[in-house]
Amino acid sequence: VQLQASGGGLVQPGDSLRLSCAASERTFPDYVMGWFRQAPGKEREFVSSIDRGSGVETLYADFVKGRFTISRDNVKNTLYLQMDNLKPDGTAVYFCAASAWFGVPTNPAAFGYWGQGTQVTVSS
Repeated sequence: VQLQASGGGLVQPGDSLRLSCAASERTFPDYVMGWFRQAPGKEREFVSSIDRGSGVETLYADFVKGRFTISRDNVKNTLYLQMDNLKPDGTAVYFCAASAWFGVPTNPAAFGYWGQGTQVTVSS
């Protein structure tokens, strides 16, 4: 499956952004989907993931709980990440990814398909 992330940009602390990730295949509902981010000089880290199908189960990294919301639209084959109350340490390239693994993984190694990333910069 091919993934195309978009929606990044330059915002101020406290602002909101919504990232989108468009998938190329109608089998999109069959994949667990996730968002990861990578800041300069740091390793790629887990942000959030959502179960296949209706996405009943969602997981979040502790540092985004209560501020970020992951969702999916299986008709549009699109994954979203609503990011509210952004902080300067949220500056990173954000990647969407798809996994065929059982369950809802958080390890990047479980995700076999990756989008190209979209830059989010939070700065005053």
